[in-house]
Amino acid sequence: MLDTPDQIAALLHDLAPHDPIAVDTEADSLHSYFEKLCLIQIGIPDRDELVDPLAGADLAPLLGLLEKKTLVFHGADFDVRMLRRAGPFRPKRVFDTMIAARLVGIHEFSLAALVKQFFEVEMVKGSQKADWSMRPLTAKMMEYARNDTRYLLPLAGKLSAELFRLGRIDWFEQSCARTLNGAMVDKDRDIENLWRIKGSFALNPRANAILRELWRWRDAEAQSLDRPAFKVLRNEDLLNAASECEQGRHFELRHLRGRRREGFQEAIRLGLEVPESEWPQPPPKTPRPKPNPEFDSRLQKLRNARDRNAKDLKLDPSVIASKAAMESIAGNPDRAAELLLPWQIGLLGIKG
Repeated sequence: MLDTPDQIAALLHDLAPHDPIAVDTEADSLHSYFEKLCLIQIGIPDRDELVDPLAGADLAPLLGLLEKKTLVFHGADFDVRMLRRAGPFRPKRVFDTMIAARLVGIHEFSLAALVKQFFEVEMVKGSQKADWSMRPLTAKMMEYARNDTRYLLPLAGKLSAELFRLGRIDWFEQSCARTLNGAMVDKDRDIENLWRIKGSFALNPRANAILRELWRWRDAEAQSLDRPAFKVLRNEDLLNAASECEQGRHFELRHLRGRRREGFQEAIRLGLEVPESEWPQPPPKTPRPKPNPEFDSRLQKLRNARDRNAKDLKLDPSVIASKAAMESIAGNPDRAAELLLPWQIGLLGIKG
């Protein structure tokens, strides 16, 4: 694994003549509250290297070189977002093998499925949930990591040839450009409603007031420990505690001890003391739309065009347009250019 400035400088020298370059990343979201970029895998013909972003070496020169190249990813959105955490980074072009596979009509498009289909190799995926922040990495983890770039360049070559054969390379380039642009936008978090976990809608407002305090306690605890929230306390426990305590029953978890037990009980107390005027109310329900024959007609026309083309092209219909996108466009045709790519608009027969 490369972890010193001299090793990374030598890698830059070796990468310079190559384009495209295969890239993958590993993070530690299953083991830390503050997700970190833990590993960068880089592949060129006959060589796959691992770069350690946790070693403290300056990664700016590496990122600067990579963003000038065509980068081959499988699922580019996540990897580009992770690389952006290491410093300013905007690649000029990405080749996403997942997008390519879907556009040539492949329905099993995980990397393992594609490698098996095209190279008859069974990838071992035993390290998917490993703690990538640990050092040193095991030999098994390093082999797993190298496999994630080992097949990307030849896979991209085969998929590219198929895209050209089918006349869909322009569709692919539009799709990759949109993915790249999307990865440049930071996702907003709905801070006010993060506590609304699955199952909270079944609770009454007072129980949700308790749940909100318990969630805040757990979140603060997870941050202080730098551990995922589910490793502090399961969502099921939060829901059960809120439900039981709202009904006046005492609730304890035997595995909580000392300071953590006190914090848990304090959160319940705070939740019970929330005045009724401040109990969280369920989000307003979207009113059922009134019958609109014009809307229904436009939606059915879009659905018919999508499904007909999907069948003829042997594509999953969602590759052409999602249900949500079609409903939005049926309600407001001017949103087509915002929600769909030019090739998708053309297949749906939407007039400009």
